Amino acid sequence: MTDTQLRMQESQPVAFQEATRVQETFVTKAEKKALNWLAQRTPEKVNSDHLTALGALGMLFAGLSYAWSRYSHYGLLLSCVFLAVNWLGDSLDGTLARYRKRQRPRYGFYVDHVIDCFGVTALLGGMALSGYMQPLIAICLLVAYLLLSSEIFLATYSLGRFEMSYFHFGPTELRILLCLGNVYVFLFPSAHLLGTSFTLFDLGALTGAAGMFSIAVGSFIRHTRILYRAERLP
Repeated sequence: MTDTQLRMQESQPVAFQEATRVQETFVTKAEKKALNWLAQRTPEKVNSDHLTALGALGMLFAGLSYAWSRYSHYGLLLSCVFLAVNWLGDSLDGTLARYRKRQRPRYGFYVDHVIDCFGVTALLGGMALSGYMQPLIAICLLVAYLLLSSEIFLATYSLGRFEMSYFHFGPTELRILLCLGNVYVFLFPSAHLLGTSFTLFDLGALTGAAGMFSIAVGSFIRHTRILYRAERLP
């Protein structure tokens, strides 16, 4: 196929059906009310792309703040500020697009989640450099996150169902837990758990990695069964 044919194929509209979003978390109702309130008051000059960029920068600077916390524990508190910035940009961009009826479901889904993967990589990179989390544990958590993300994205394509939360936990709850952990470590920087060499971040990361891996495996088995039954061969 020539370059001209490829460009012509890419320019042709493709039938697309947006996946059903499933989000049932502890703060979903309150969060939706807050986001709708913010969307109604967002200046016209600010659009969803601006908010997506803001969320990406928030995550990048949260990671840099963790890296800085190796030299000043105030970096832990600063990371909470940038996690809040990330929440604002990452959560409000889609709400604003729906409020203004300016949705771009394929573009939004693709850009948001590629940026999320880069953002979490930057965040965990900063935590690995902070001295509060062992680098190998940070890598394990990143691998588990990317495995679960891959399963979610493939299931969204195959089943038309985008699961944004598990066991009533979603990205917002994880940000809240992370900020609570930051405050605890800020107050007790040398605390280790049960007399071991593991810090609070180490234990939280290991628990999170195990949970994400288990969810990814369980979801894979469940979705494979659904797809097998849906496309059973005669």
